[in-house]
Formats: sequence, C-alpha cells, structure tokens
Amino acid sequence: MGYKVAVAGKGGVGKTTVVGSLARIWAMDGMKVLAIDADPASHLHSILEIPAGSVPRPISEELELIEERTGARPGAASGPFYKLNPRVDDIPDRYSAVGAEGVRLVVLGTIRAAGSGCFCPENSVLRSLIDHVMLEREDAVLVDMEAGLEQFGRATCRGVDLLMVVVEPGARSVDTASRIVALAGEMGVGRTAIVANGVRDEKDEDAVRRLLSSHSLELTYALPYSEAVADADREGRSLFEGDASDVWVQAVRQLSKEILKTIAE
Repeated sequence: MGYKVAVAGKGGVGKTTVVGSLARIWAMDGMKVLAIDADPASHLHSILEIPAGSVPRPISEELELIEERTGARPGAASGPFYKLNPRVDDIPDRYSAVGAEGVRLVVLGTIRAAGSGCFCPENSVLRSLIDHVMLEREDAVLVDMEAGLEQFGRATCRGVDLLMVVVEPGARSVDTASRIVALAGEMGVGRTAIVANGVRDEKDEDAVRRLLSSHSLELTYALPYSEAVADADREGRSLFEGDASDVWVQAVRQLSKEILKTIAE
C-alpha cells in the first residue's frame, strides 16, 4: 500500500502549493500518486500543471454518475432511499486528469459535514470514494482538505498514515492548527506533522516554534520563503522551472524525507 497523507490548514498558508509539490516529488521518485482535491477553494490543478480546460469536473457535479451508483439523482424528489455504499473503485481512473510527472488528480467538490443533517446521494458517493482511496487504493494518496476533518469518517481517519497541518508564521494560523490536531486525535489519526511555510529567517522559525509550544505542539519542518517562489506563485508560473526551481524542489525534497521519517516512526 502507498502512503496516505491528508493535508489541512488555515486558508492562505500555501497548503495547496505544498500538496501539489509534494505529489510531484513523490511521482519523480517513482511512486504512483493520486492527488485528491477536497477543498472547494483549492486550485490543485495549477500546481500539477493541468490546463484549466482539462480539469476534471467535481465528482459532486457528476449527476448521472451519482444517480447510476446510488439510484437517486441529487436534488430530485426521488424519495429517501438510495445506496449508502455505492461502487466507487473505478472513479479515480475514469473521472480524473493526469498532470505533471504523471500525478493523477480527482476533484471531489463539496462534502457536507458530518452532523450537518445532510443525507444525500452525492455525499454517499464522495464519502465512499474517500474511504476507498484511503483504505483500499494502492497508490500514494495526498488529500488537499479544508481546515477541518469533517469530510472524513472515523474509519477513514484511522486509515490515514499522517495528517500534515500547514501553518505560516502567525498566531491565527497556529491556533487553527491546534484545533485541527485536537480533532484529529479525537477522530483516531495516529500521526500528525506541523509544517511551516514561508519562513523568512530564524526569527520567523523561532516564532512558529514558540507559538506551537504554547499549544504543546512541535514543528516538523520549515519551508523557507523565497522571493522567486513567491513571484512564480503569484504569476501562475511553474515552481519546478526557472529561478524558483532549485530552491523549492530542494526544500520539498527535504520535506518529503521528514514526512516519510515521521510515518515510519
């Protein structure tokens, strides 16, 4: 089985950039990688260099597929009965796009939070798909999540090898990370890692460590700030080419080593 890593964090910390870059590094290193975009605000396809016109439609919007698999069409007055455990094993290959280095991308769309009162066919498909890729799929899987773990059930969380929480040097970001880690513990996630992104200097890193320490958390790795990387990100250019490449690829390779070491502990 490949590694299963879920990635969360406060909006704006660079979570999607980290997920996409780590996926590409793993693929460069010979892994078969499946990237799951589970954040409605995410643009994971851009980091994987998949053109906008080739981005797969969110699974939650594939109405014919959902009706075929559950027996009910989303939004239709078709009654309360539908399959709770529909077949989903073929979805990652059929409803995906292949990006840089051969990373395969699946876009989920919105998953209603557990406890929200939503019992709907699309949720049945999306939750079953998450369960499948995390518990049964052989690929290395990286999931770009929203801040919380509400998309995951407890069984799925126990199948995650690592929850990686991305923070930036700032109190609000670390506060969010603390809440995510606490919820992860309640949900049964065995390992967590905190990764700081955009760290400019030792002062930044010390600040992150101090803030994390106040929540009894430790920093796993700090990704350095680079003006070339920031410029490329703002302008939508590849972080794997040009001036940004050497700095960023080396940093993400080191992150990969730290993540795999944490999983192995």
